[in-house]
Amino acid sequence: MTTRGRWLFAVLAASAVLLSGCSDAAVDPKKLPGVYRDDGGGRIELSADGTFSASRVTTREGGDPVDFSGSWDYEDPGGSSDFVYLGIEDGGLGMTGGIQLYVDDEDTLYFQSDPDGPVTQELKRTS
Repeated sequence: MTTRGRWLFAVLAASAVLLSGCSDAAVDPKKLPGVYRDDGGGRIELSADGTFSASRVTTREGGDPVDFSGSWDYEDPGGSSDFVYLGIEDGGLGMTGGIQLYVDDEDTLYFQSDPDGPVTQELKRTS
């Protein structure tokens, strides 16, 4: 099993236990490309070609804002929260692999590093 596969399995297992934050509305992944921002200057752009760039985003509680980029893919694990898997290729996370960006709806994305913890950053569509 690849590193991505093990990481995805662990996250899906945790998500299956905790169904909080699930969106009731179906998400059309073709509508996700666009620019999302928060009030603190955080920005994520999901491009239709499957690439992304992120600037001043906070992916974990207590973490500093970082910039990174790579590729993205929409994941629908069924009964738990939908998410965008961000494959990190360049940036300040100090890791290889990826991270989940949860999908509330087609206009709202958020990071939540701990399923029992608070949302660390919520970004709203601007274009």
